[in-house]
Amino acid sequence: MRRILRPDARTVAVLASLAAVAALVVLLAWRPAGILLVGLALLCVVLATITGTAMSAVRERRGRTEADEVPSGQPETLPAGLDADTLDALDSTAVRARLGLSDR
Repeated sequence: MRRILRPDARTVAVLASLAAVAALVVLLAWRPAGILLVGLALLCVVLATITGTAMSAVRERRGRTEADEVPSGQPETLPAGLDADTLDALDSTAVRARLGLSDR
C-alpha cells in the first residue's frame, strides 16, 4: 500500500529534531531511573540520526540540482551491458577505446 502523504526531507528533519529536543528535555528535567533512562537516551540518538540523514538528503538534492551538467571527458550514460563490475574486470584502455574516450 502506498502512502498518500509523503513528507519531504526538510519536513522530516524539522520534525525529528523537534522530537529529539523534546525527548532530551524530558530526559534532563525528569531524570528517570533504570530502563526508562536508557530508552529515552536511545530515542534521542535515533531521532538525532534521522535528523542528520534527512539533512544530508536535503543537501544532496540541492547539490544535484546545481550540478546537473556532465563533466567534460565523461560520457552521459554507459552503453547497455557495461556496469561497474564489468568495468572492474576489463582493461581500462579497452574500456576507453570502446567508449571512444582518449587517455589525454
